[in-house]
Amino acid sequence: MSVERTRVVVAGACGRMGRETCKAVLDAEDMELVGVCDTAFAGGNLADVVEGAPGIRISGALDDAIAESSPDVVVDFTTPSAVMENIRTAVRRSTSIVVGTTGVALQDLASEDKLARESGFGILIAPNFAIGAVLMMKFAEEASKHLPTVEIIELHHDRKLDAPSGTALITAEKIAGARGEVDCGGPQPEARGALHKGVRIHSVRLPGLVAHQEVIFGGVGQTLTIRHDSLDRTSFMPGVLLAVRKMKEIRGIVYGLDRIL
Repeated sequence: MSVERTRVVVAGACGRMGRETCKAVLDAEDMELVGVCDTAFAGGNLADVVEGAPGIRISGALDDAIAESSPDVVVDFTTPSAVMENIRTAVRRSTSIVVGTTGVALQDLASEDKLARESGFGILIAPNFAIGAVLMMKFAEEASKHLPTVEIIELHHDRKLDAPSGTALITAEKIAGARGEVDCGGPQPEARGALHKGVRIHSVRLPGLVAHQEVIFGGVGQTLTIRHDSLDRTSFMPGVLLAVRKMKEIRGIVYGLDRIL
């Protein structure tokens, strides 16, 4: 019995996360990589960039990749400067999109959310696709109900564009939500770390790191540390594939991988 395969386009296919996503989709029996786009490699061949990939032409724009391949789902791992337009492009094309890129302004996507709900497709935006990271955030949310003081240390590779990370910001928001904290202002660089939702966040950027986060709670005579480490970008791929498979059930914007676990 043949399996109906989900047709996937990867945006930012030649970046580090994009390459891993292409390989993961190619290895998945229920998916087919039908198109890719990457502005830096436009006109090239995916086989020259991703080992073991078929000879797919690299489009320079997502709109062209969708027009040429008619995908079921787009996966976006591009840049903060490109992601919003890519979401809008997918919406114009009535195509579901999984977004792992930072820099998404949810407040600016109200019309896209409405159109996606009315037209029957989904927009999944996740700050982190590692299953362990989602569990780390959940455990931190629970611990925040019992221990009075908390700080976050997030550590990433030195080429990460944003600080604090999206994972750290949403962890702080979940902690604040569980405690009923008010917003104490946006992130501000200072010696004690950035402040988000009343939670201190310290960002470290060093070569050799991938993606790591510690949530440290303090109480009377004790501390509790909840830590997650992504040692390789393959750690994100089970979550990415899960998201692609779930898109047929999603309508409108869903924020966070925890919403579909």
